[in-house]
Amino acid sequence: MAIEKVREFFRANGIEDRIREFHESSATVELAAQALGCEGRRIAKTLSFTVNGAPVLIVCAGDARIDNPKYKAKFGTKAKMLTPDEAVTLVGHAVGGVCPFAVNAGVTTCLDVSLKRFETVFPACGSANSAIELTIAELEKLSGYTEWVDVCRIPE
Repeated sequence: MAIEKVREFFRANGIEDRIREFHESSATVELAAQALGCEGRRIAKTLSFTVNGAPVLIVCAGDARIDNPKYKAKFGTKAKMLTPDEAVTLVGHAVGGVCPFAVNAGVTTCLDVSLKRFETVFPACGSANSAIELTIAELEKLSGYTEWVDVCRIPE
């Protein structure tokens, strides 16, 4: 199970005890915000794409949406999200629990600047009913990100 991979990853980093698991689903921004009792925009959602046949994760704020012109300018292609089966196979996590932790080899992770508005955010932990609160510095350290990108728009 993906959450076990993430749990082991966090155990190795000394923060396994910070994982929160819920009886209810946290598979969407709205459900996660409700389960955590926080604003939806503080959910660090992880979107999975394919760029030239390789998996790319974009971690962005819960209220952010992919801006297609920005995405194309950055990656040189249209945004094409992975199917649920592709997410499991290529990334190692199922949709609803996709996160940038304990992913398969060959996955590129980018952090979107929409996250920089917050001191802490709540990414999933590999299952559709889990999350962890991380500072932006912790997210940078633990996600194995390659770069900050600006490929989203946020509502005014």
